[in-house]
Amino acid sequence: MNKLLAAVLLMALALQLTGCATARTLDAAKPGAPVVYSGTRLDLYAMNGGCCAMDRFGAEAPSYPGVDLPASALLDTLLLPLSLLTVIGVGFQATGGL
Repeated sequence: MNKLLAAVLLMALALQLTGCATARTLDAAKPGAPVVYSGTRLDLYAMNGGCCAMDRFGAEAPSYPGVDLPASALLDTLLLPLSLLTVIGVGFQATGGL
């Protein structure tokens, strides 16, 4: 149990140091940028050698996208209903930021 807890804490620390791609892309709010699975797509884009993440997503890719990928995929999945509503044009007047 202690090894599992240590692994989870280490993963959380690594994500905090590199930044979460999902939070970065949602905070950027760049017109025309992908919304559905945006953080996961940014991580995959960076892992495949994409050159211009800022132009495409409105946010810089994390330093270690392979480490960030599982957490971004999980968060993007949790936010999927809101992302789909945004894509089809339903406004829900959410405000705030990170």
